[in-house]
Amino acid sequence: MKNHSVRSYAPKNLSIEDVSQLLWACQGVTDEKSGHRAAPSAGGLFPLEIYVAKSDGLFHYVPDGHKLEQLSGRDVRGELSEASRGQPYVAEAGIDIVITAVYERITSKYGDRGIMYTDMEAGHAAQNVFLEAVALGLASVPIGAFDPAKVAGIMKLPADRKVIYILPVGYRR
Repeated sequence: MKNHSVRSYAPKNLSIEDVSQLLWACQGVTDEKSGHRAAPSAGGLFPLEIYVAKSDGLFHYVPDGHKLEQLSGRDVRGELSEASRGQPYVAEAGIDIVITAVYERITSKYGDRGIMYTDMEAGHAAQNVFLEAVALGLASVPIGAFDPAKVAGIMKLPADRKVIYILPVGYRR
């Protein structure tokens, strides 16, 4: 079975085409007219913000236009590894996709239920990444054991972004 968690990665960068496809699978726009994305979102409110840490820096994914905005030229994967209870594969993977949420985008309509809806959306987005990784011949593992405040500090996230998931993706060692 190819779809299982992998915790050992070869020291190899992913191609920009593979990064692009993974990010599209996570939150890419699937219909320009409606604005629908690859993962379902309650009320079409899209509370997720996606970031990617690579060897050449930290980036924010912009679904509209399918673009990456460079936030930093620093490789923060080692620091993310430390903030993830020292899990080495966070530093070893070719990229780390970090899923964050702006809960206010959805709680304004759904109240406290919006938090649950957002967390479910993050699960859908993460599963899309894992399935796309397998399709591309890559490996991945979901990381939930991390210090959200440390991760947010390392990434210098705006105060309204809450870290939900870290998804290392890379070539299997």
